[in-house]
Amino acid sequence: MATPGPRILLVEDEASIAEPFAKLLTREGFETTVARTAAEALELARQTDPHLVLLDLMLPDGDGRDVARALRVDSDLPIIMVTARGTESDRIVGLELGADDYVVKPFSGAEVIARIRAVLRRTQREEPGATTVRIEDLVVDLSARIATLGGAELELSKKEFDLLAELVRHAGTVVKREDLMSRVWDENWFGSTKTLDVHMGWLRRKLGDDPADPRYVHTVRGVGFRFAAPEEGSP
Repeated sequence: MATPGPRILLVEDEASIAEPFAKLLTREGFETTVARTAAEALELARQTDPHLVLLDLMLPDGDGRDVARALRVDSDLPIIMVTARGTESDRIVGLELGADDYVVKPFSGAEVIARIRAVLRRTQREEPGATTVRIEDLVVDLSARIATLGGAELELSKKEFDLLAELVRHAGTVVKREDLMSRVWDENWFGSTKTLDVHMGWLRRKLGDDPADPRYVHTVRGVGFRFAAPEEGSP
């Protein structure tokens, strides 16, 4: 028996888009469920437990961004937002809400399939060897996706944990801004990296880090960020 493919929840109210694209996803090996409203999207997300949501922002009963917020309350479910608007500010808002990627109508089916596969690779890859990184009183379990500080678990969003994980994997070395954007957000991202600064600010606050006198996250001006190496915190 063939192994079932990844489950995709396609949230799109336009039948002229939803029906042919759902068929394309099925031909490409995905198990596809279609929701046509915001309410239906939230209900089907609970029922089908999808691996990824392809989410249109313009829905007849609400805004797709509200759906994204609701999904993000208790889930790290990957989300690709779809909109007819393509300004950079729209992209930043979408990504700051926790979207993993962003595509603009009209889009190529092949392009969206490629983006779906790329997001699934990034979000579902297993970390090698159940690696745990300890730096001072910060412990980051990369496999379990849990970080604790002084024994207390940090409440991190998906993107905040992804940022932290990328930094601690390279603790003691500088990680360039563009590398963080490509690894944590989208390898095809071009334009402003404001969203990186916003998420980095949130992460620093949760780590109790003062940018003026950092304990963990050091800014290398014009280049990127360096996370403190384990020995830097040793007595």
